[in-house]
Order: sequence, then structure tokens, then C-alpha cells
Amino acid sequence: MTKINIQFTLFSAFYSPLISAISGGFLQEEGLEPVWSVAPPGVSAIAALEDGSAHVVQSALSQGFSTLAKGEKPKAVHFAQINEMDGFFLTGRDADPDFTWDKLEGAEVVLFKGGQPLAMFKYACHRAGIDFNKIKAVNVGGAADMDKAFRAGQGQYVQQQGPFPQQLEADGVGHIVAQVGPQIGPCGFSSLASTREWLQSDMANAFIRAYRKTRIYMVEAPAAQIARAEKEYFPAIDEAVLETCIATYQKLGCWTPHVEILQPAYEVTLDVFEHDGSLKERYTYDQVCCEPPEG
Repeated sequence: MTKINIQFTLFSAFYSPLISAISGGFLQEEGLEPVWSVAPPGVSAIAALEDGSAHVVQSALSQGFSTLAKGEKPKAVHFAQINEMDGFFLTGRDADPDFTWDKLEGAEVVLFKGGQPLAMFKYACHRAGIDFNKIKAVNVGGAADMDKAFRAGQGQYVQQQGPFPQQLEADGVGHIVAQVGPQIGPCGFSSLASTREWLQSDMANAFIRAYRKTRIYMVEAPAAQIARAEKEYFPAIDEAVLETCIATYQKLGCWTPHVEILQPAYEVTLDVFEHDGSLKERYTYDQVCCEPPEG
């Protein structure tokens, strides 16, 4: 077995296509022994590529935008998608089957302070026809801090990835009222990145063979089966909650079978960051992305 070092920038069930490549045994079937880690808070996993401590990382296309904006050529290249849609949920204090996005105006919402989660949320508000500036944003830190704050009574709504919102519901703390993804549609949300040199290796070919199998598994396998295999990675989450979360993401359609980052999805991501005001220019696809190895 050859060790492959994988690092996540964020770790949640939303990134199950990469988690399941490990938990489902697909990498091991290709002779790869996965060693995984999560980047320290506030640090991009791209740093682990740059210092050689990771072969492949979970990242986002916007990482490439920020590097290009500095006039630098990215050392990392994004070669496969993880999620082709935003996977954040809005959870409110009360059940609201008639929720509409205009209810956020004037409300306190626990939100990520910046980065892609906030840029996507702003774009979703734009698409929903509401004024983001009328929302009373509550910023308390990272995902764990946000969950803790909402449980402690802060905010009328909270923005989270699964399985945090599903656990809030199970604990009777809140009720999911909306998903951000459908407001935006397919986009290049999260991706796999590596160095161009590594993509020429036998390890990269073995990895992509395993990953292609994993993506089919994510679409076709029962959510209960996926959750059972992943449970050890989420010790604080009930298995039934994890199953519900995975089933919701399967229905959302963020885990499409293809591994490639498609041009139309890339263009929508440019639209999001252009609206955010943080995009200096519309960078071409090949400045940020490439085709995956043939395998």
C-alpha cells in the first residue's frame, strides 16, 4: 500500500464524496493507504500542498481567484469537483413551512464572516430579490462557534452545512427552513486540488480511478449505507441524523456522477464573486482548473 496524504480545509458531511473515498474503501482497493487531516482554523489546505505534506486537498475554486488577484500563478490546480452546488442550510428557531427569503430582512442571522460561504450567501440573497444589507449579521467565528452560539440563543437564523442543521433539528433546537443551493443553481462550489506535477503520477491515476467509483456510489448507494461507513468520522453526530443529511444532499443533486469541473459551473462561480466585488477579472478556466487524470 502506498500512503496518500489528504487534507480538508473544512470537514463536514457535505464533503462526503472525498470522505467516502476513504470510508468506502475505494482508495484502498487501488492500493492507496489514506492518511487524512483537517487544516488548522483559518488556514487553507493549499498550504499543505505547497509544503509537500499533502498530495490532494479539499478546496474551492475561489482559492485560485485570490492567488491570481495578487499577480501570482497558483501552485495548485483544481482538477475535480466535490460539490456542484452550495450545501448550506438556513435553520430558524421555529418551524416555518411558508418561509420566504424576505423574512431575513431585519432578522439576526448567524453567518460566516467572509470567504466563499458569505459570497455565495450574498448571491443567493440577490437571486432571491432581497437586500443583504438589511440582514443583521452575527459573526462569532467558525462552524463550531456558530453552532454553539445558536444553541446558546444567538440569532433568529443560522447558516450551516450538514450535518449541523440536522442535529439541531434532532435536538429540538431549530428547524431547517431553506437551502441556499437552489437559489444559485449548479456552480463550482468545492473541489479537489493538487500540483500539476502530482497529476502526472501513477498515484494520481490510482486516486482518480477510486474517486470515479466513489461518485457513482454517492448517487446510487442508500444513504443509510453511506452514513454507516462514515459514522466514525462524526462521533458527535447521531447516525440517523447523518443518514438524513446524506439523503438530503443526494436529493439536492450536489453529488453528480461526473468528476470534471464543468465550464458552465465555473462561470457561475465567477458570477458569484463578481457580484461580491472581490473578483478583479473573469479568469479563464485553465488559469484555475484542469481536466482530471485519465486514470
